[in-house]
Amino acid sequence: MKTIYLTYPFPSDLQANPCAIALGYFDGVHIGHRRVIQKAIDTAKANGWQSTVVTFDPHPREVLGQSGYTRYLTPLADKLEQFEKMGVDTTYVMKFDISFAAIYPEDFITECLLPLECRHIVVGFDYTFGYRGMGTAHTLQEMSKGRYGLDIVGPVNRLGEKVSSTIIREYLHHGDVEQVRHLLGRSYKVRGTVVHGDKRGRTIGFPTANVQVNQPYLIGKNGVYGVRFTVDEQSYYGVMNVGIKPTFELEKKEKSLEVHIFEFSGEIYDKEVEVEFLFYIREEQKFAGVDALIAQIGRDVQTAKQKFAEGIS
Repeated sequence: MKTIYLTYPFPSDLQANPCAIALGYFDGVHIGHRRVIQKAIDTAKANGWQSTVVTFDPHPREVLGQSGYTRYLTPLADKLEQFEKMGVDTTYVMKFDISFAAIYPEDFITECLLPLECRHIVVGFDYTFGYRGMGTAHTLQEMSKGRYGLDIVGPVNRLGEKVSSTIIREYLHHGDVEQVRHLLGRSYKVRGTVVHGDKRGRTIGFPTANVQVNQPYLIGKNGVYGVRFTVDEQSYYGVMNVGIKPTFELEKKEKSLEVHIFEFSGEIYDKEVEVEFLFYIREEQKFAGVDALIAQIGRDVQTAKQKFAEGIS
């Protein structure tokens, strides 16, 4: 997949091929987003065009100072990876800043979309664009004037609930990563580097990998999770504590991710790893002492191994 980064106003010598465009921010690339993107891919293939995604970075809500959007379900690198896995030919990443936010809908169409040689546009039913979100999917329809075709994809519902990035964020905040998996169509995951921690885990019989995330991921509810841990292209099951380790009353209250990996030995400091959240086990809690903590970790490990044995994947 070719990835092209653009800043408004676009260069006059922009080279583009006829394409069908999936248009949106697509944080999470969830099953609703995938329906929009797949429609653009199918339309492009049927007409001999390039399949294209037009997305933005950073999130418009972050630029406009709206709360809750400094962290992402899929930071840009992960989002691009998902597009490529789907078979997208080209992704345009448009820089979203204050000047870009001031573009009126018609100017966005004529100055940002048509120069990409778009022949067809696919959007979700609730897509908005342009100054103060004045443009809608129906604006794209009204302003097409025969210059491009348009598909407006309706909502995707699961269990009577509209699939959206917002609801996925809510599930993460409640620790319900199994629901998140259904809405994403894959497990929620983060990437990071194994760094040196306080090495307390090995002294209590449960050595852990301390993972420092390398992108602004949204990390959900504190607590203990069953996870899949991947390093050097090999995957292992384990349990992960997300939180501030209250039993040890540390001065630093930064959220940490510590993974106890089953059936694993070896040094992996400074290695890039991937952690998939598979299920939530319990809330983080403060114990009366180290012995009580050790006993609970042992129970957590047994709980996780039982769920894995039952076929969690």
